[in-house]
Amino acid sequence: MPSAQPHETLVLFTNVRIFDSSGSDPFDGEVLVRGDHIAAVRPGSGDLPREGARVIDGQGKFLMSGLCDAHTHFSWVNSADLPGLGTMGVEEHTLLCARSAQTYIDSGYTMCVGAAAAKPRLDVVIRNAINDGQIPGPRYLANCQEIAVTGGALVDGITAFADGPEEMRKQVRRNVEMGADLVKLSMSGEEITGNQHAEDNYFSDEETLAATTEAHRRGLRVCSHARSGESVKMSLRNGVDIIYHASFVDEEGLDMLEAKKDEIFVAPGLNWLVATLQDAADFGYPPEAAEAAGYKHELECAIDGLKKMKERGIRVLPGGDYGFAWTPHGTYARDLQHFVDLLGYTPKEALLSATALGGQIMRLPDELGQVKAGFFADLILIDGDPIADITVLQDQTKIVGIMKNGQFHKDPGDGTQARPRDLDEIHRGSPVPA
Repeated sequence: MPSAQPHETLVLFTNVRIFDSSGSDPFDGEVLVRGDHIAAVRPGSGDLPREGARVIDGQGKFLMSGLCDAHTHFSWVNSADLPGLGTMGVEEHTLLCARSAQTYIDSGYTMCVGAAAAKPRLDVVIRNAINDGQIPGPRYLANCQEIAVTGGALVDGITAFADGPEEMRKQVRRNVEMGADLVKLSMSGEEITGNQHAEDNYFSDEETLAATTEAHRRGLRVCSHARSGESVKMSLRNGVDIIYHASFVDEEGLDMLEAKKDEIFVAPGLNWLVATLQDAADFGYPPEAAEAAGYKHELECAIDGLKKMKERGIRVLPGGDYGFAWTPHGTYARDLQHFVDLLGYTPKEALLSATALGGQIMRLPDELGQVKAGFFADLILIDGDPIADITVLQDQTKIVGIMKNGQFHKDPGDGTQARPRDLDEIHRGSPVPA
């Protein structure tokens, strides 16, 4: 094996249990990181060079790819005051978004897909700051405000509006101008609003097609808030790339999803439904209100549809809608538990959906989401076995090492993290609940 260049660092993980996200079972072995990439993966020990390398003795700990959240809102800041997301000062909001980005990577998430920002440029600014090394955070695909038609906004003050194909094109062009990676269409309702229902559909085929055509022409992908069965089918008819929720998908929609299973991704955001039923009472939304609004029925329908998607081989990824008061940042791995407990995934299958499929939705299937030579060195070291207990990933203290691009965000040697002290202080002093 060639020696490392002077500017490259070498890190050798030895005595670790490797989950490589290839579909194989975990195995004992070693992983060599050179610079920002994985140089080699070997079963057993003693086969990889140690000269010039920092050796991390994992003592049998679990080494795997960093995780992916496929439906991320950096600008949701753990508040029950949803309209307040629109009125909050942009300066304060930007700082809190930076804290959200830190919390994701603190939790072992090295890949995130932006699912709309509360202000037009928040996602783009945070993505750029992460990429420039100014703040810690995951690899991020940035969005702008979600786009709704008149009368279809879910939350006042955080929505961009477009009516008709030409206005849709203009809003997509605005995303392009601001440097976004994605476009979000708010096609159906949300029961907590009281008047925008999950089984509604607000877009037309012409509007949807105009948005996707313009976005694809400029290299952006389109995601849709599509809870209703018709909004799912409209998304599929007109080239949407990522479907969020899909709670009320019907058999025709499932057939359409299966026909496009190599093109489409679904991120249901299950924890939003579960937590709204179970955890929102302290914030003024008791279980009986959630059930009366239809959330129990929606969860039952979503579970049924998602089980059928799994059987049909449709790519379903965890993550979604964290950052509300009862779905706080830092609890992201609850979705993995829901995949196991509610959808019938094995822990191994749930991990694959959050790693290998993460690389696919990030458009880097040959560079992200696996522990494999030639892939980026985005790794997490866990004091526990998520194959035996998927809930271990919900405990940050059990994620003892976090590496992105070959550099430790959380060093397994001394537990230190890359976290600017002043940002912590600003966040603690914020009037917004955190």
